[in-house]
Amino acid sequence: MSDFGTSVAIIAAMALVTAVTRYAPFIFFGRGKEPAGWIKFLGKFLPPAMMSVLLVYCVSSVNFLGGWHGAPELICIAIAVLLHIWKGNVLLSIGVSTAAYMALVQLVFV
Repeated sequence: MSDFGTSVAIIAAMALVTAVTRYAPFIFFGRGKEPAGWIKFLGKFLPPAMMSVLLVYCVSSVNFLGGWHGAPELICIAIAVLLHIWKGNVLLSIGVSTAAYMALVQLVFV
């Protein structure tokens, strides 16, 4: 298959998967129905669980015994937590703490 054909196939597959994931809740649960109990449970507890796993993954490779002792990571974790407690917006918390981390490792903790 040519490069163009491969690109078209990849884009088509991505579009199909995106459409299926967007329409699946309406197909399986309907518009006016109340979601099942296990769906409510997942909606309540899965986001914090995913953030916890992501936090452990991000901090697992930090060397707390050498260099800056993980200072940029700990500062940005504190920024994310405090910003999320203050504003309650996950996207804002992740975005600002990521930008702060990039600024710290590029400009301060060189």
